[in-house]
Amino acid sequence: MAESIYLPKNASKTEKYKAILPQIEALISSETDLYANLANVSAVLKEAFNFFWVGFYLVKEEELVLGPFQGPLACTRITFGKGVCGTAWKEEKTQLVPDVEAFPGHIACSSASKSEIVIPGIIDGKVWCVLDVDSDQLDDFDQNDKIFLEKLMNILSKQGKS
Repeated sequence: MAESIYLPKNASKTEKYKAILPQIEALISSETDLYANLANVSAVLKEAFNFFWVGFYLVKEEELVLGPFQGPLACTRITFGKGVCGTAWKEEKTQLVPDVEAFPGHIACSSASKSEIVIPGIIDGKVWCVLDVDSDQLDDFDQNDKIFLEKLMNILSKQGKS
């Protein structure tokens, strides 16, 4: 079991993603417990990028329920279609939000959150969870985050399906 990850010093965001994705894949490949894997993925992302908040919400009936995360206290339940997370679930697509205050129906779990990206995890055509990443800076996420975090969710969904 890996107990640390390698992060290249002075690397760009893209270089960090390229370094950690194979490490995450290796880390979760030998562990069958979903919560353990989601907890470790949250920790790796927090350590690699120092995101304000990073974690998972899992679909349970008609709500997203808080799962493993790193950061300050969070909303525990989110309704289908509500806020950025609920919208990602409903639309089954990534939500890249440069200013959360401008997002209709934004749920303010923390007033310190300024921008957000939410990526749905999909297995057999159904959303099973969302990865929620918040920043305390405006416009902190870009297409590179979208591309690499979607790749991460594909890795997690493949592991979750097996």
